[in-house]
Amino acid sequence: MNYADIKEIDIQDGLGVRVGVYVSGCHFHCKGCHNKEAWDFNYGKEYNQETEEHIMNLLNKDYIAGLSLLGGEPLEKTNQQGLYPLVKKVKETYKNKNIWCYTGYNFEKDILPKLLEQNCDPTLKGTFENIDVLVDGEFIEEQKSKMLKFRGSSNQRIIDVPKSISEKRVVLYDKVV
Repeated sequence: MNYADIKEIDIQDGLGVRVGVYVSGCHFHCKGCHNKEAWDFNYGKEYNQETEEHIMNLLNKDYIAGLSLLGGEPLEKTNQQGLYPLVKKVKETYKNKNIWCYTGYNFEKDILPKLLEQNCDPTLKGTFENIDVLVDGEFIEEQKSKMLKFRGSSNQRIIDVPKSISEKRVVLYDKVV
């Protein structure tokens, strides 16, 4: 897995001050994407143990509320395999920090049915056991609005992942005013 960027201080991709990890590789290719260079899976730097340690050290500050995963597309299979160990470690180490993930996938159509399968992919299941908030849906330039918090177009939703999995339906995250 490659990553395009790591933002040490990110205040636009979730509540509070966060660490933002932008992975490389995306098949959606949304019109108007602000991160087109990250469509290429080979773009950026190789994600390795040093990278993970760097992210963990960045999170080890009281003022950091959590981690945001962006892209590219964090839920591309190759990126998911790289991010699962990170999100698991973050949750084990920093129990008071939350994890937000941005995806072009639709939660109830593309993700929830797979999570509810008897033989769910362990990487997918493990990843979602550690994600608190998911911003889902492709960016649609015609629905773009600068008035929206933490999302780019009005079709995108801010989802409470644990509640949604528990209730087997989309539950919107209620902490965003």
